[in-house]
Amino acid sequence: MTDSIHSENAPEPVGLYPHARRVGNLLFLSGVGPRKKGSKEIPGVTLNPAGDIIEYDIEAQCHSVFQNVKTILESSGSRWENLVDVTVYLTNMRADFATYNRLWAEYFKDAQPCRTTVEILSLPTPIAIELKCIATID
Repeated sequence: MTDSIHSENAPEPVGLYPHARRVGNLLFLSGVGPRKKGSKEIPGVTLNPAGDIIEYDIEAQCHSVFQNVKTILESSGSRWENLVDVTVYLTNMRADFATYNRLWAEYFKDAQPCRTTVEILSLPTPIAIELKCIATID
């Protein structure tokens, strides 16, 4: 059985896709970024009038994206501790990895999913981090 899940508490997807899909006891989250629900606001980002990034705070974005993942997990009947695999996309590995890695260690001190971190050129919105997650549902 496959169920599409749309969380009322998470930021709206930027395309035609669900926040998550449940297949058996596995939960697959679509890419999750740090945007705030109900707006296009991205914590810690300053844009110029053309919408290009002037500066950003990776720490603020990490806190926000982790919260968004947690919100989607809980809305889907799962929880943070049930994460089993996370792929992290960073737009600037050299500048942001140390901060992101430090925050990861704080958030995942007790529950440690598998993790892959890759650098990409850009993301569809002016964000510096996005997570793709797989979790279990009890």
